[in-house]
Amino acid sequence: MKIERTHIEGLLIIKPTVFGDDRGHFFESFREDTLHQEGLTDKFVQDNQSFSAKGILRGLHFQKAPYAQGKLVRVINGAVLDVAVDIRKESKTYGQHYKIELNEDNKTMFYIPPGFAHGFLTLTNNTIFCYKCTDYYNKDSEGSIFWNSPALAIDWNTNSPILSDKDKEAPFFGEFESPF
Repeated sequence: MKIERTHIEGLLIIKPTVFGDDRGHFFESFREDTLHQEGLTDKFVQDNQSFSAKGILRGLHFQKAPYAQGKLVRVINGAVLDVAVDIRKESKTYGQHYKIELNEDNKTMFYIPPGFAHGFLTLTNNTIFCYKCTDYYNKDSEGSIFWNSPALAIDWNTNSPILSDKDKEAPFFGEFESPF
């Protein structure tokens, strides 16, 4: 397992070592001791999984304290453009984002700590996205930011994704007050 740091403190790209032959492949998708060696000592308490058609955009979501969540995300089937936005007010990278393609072929994982808004756009049909969370989901703690906020300048490579009603009504980043 190879772990790379991004230009935004706390965001980690995790590339597993994949062992493959004519029978298929094997890799470790989670290894606590390796993550601890890199300083990621969060305890994961909940696993989530979503199934989506192509063109679905989920996000940008976060949970406020005391239920703020770190997420370890990956794609089992299909592909996504995954985006994390730093919403930590005191961070020197506040309002900056990082995006990465996660797919069934590269098997790359992405760690997003608490203090980030997170979202993804499905690039293929039948995408299965899963994530481990460091805290439990709490409806009263959820928050969101509009996916296409001009101040964030995220190039999603689409102008018309399919959104939930909740995501259509999210505030723009310029109107947003960070709880972090």
